[in-house]
Amino acid sequence: MGETRKIPVLDNESAEAIAIAILGWLSEHGDLMGRFLALSGLEASALRQLAGDHGFYGGLTGFLMNHEPTLIAFCADTGTETATVAACHQFFNGAGEGAWL
Repeated sequence: MGETRKIPVLDNESAEAIAIAILGWLSEHGDLMGRFLALSGLEASALRQLAGDHGFYGGLTGFLMNHEPTLIAFCADTGTETATVAACHQFFNGAGEGAWL
């Protein structure tokens, strides 16, 4: 049988820091930010108001978790483990979400 990866448990501060890092990273990649905005139906002008909202952070993490190449690129660029992004996603969306790692 294959090895099972453990997903770390994050506290609110750690999870929010990762979500903010995702937002910052997306802002540096205009094509990906445009894709996120298009898929989420959000306007760029609303992003500041949404910062701190757990639902918004769940959407950010979901954006990465639902597109492996984007997840891998974020992790490579920021030195973040994929399991840590999965833990952040679970923190904001519930334990049944994103446990595919």
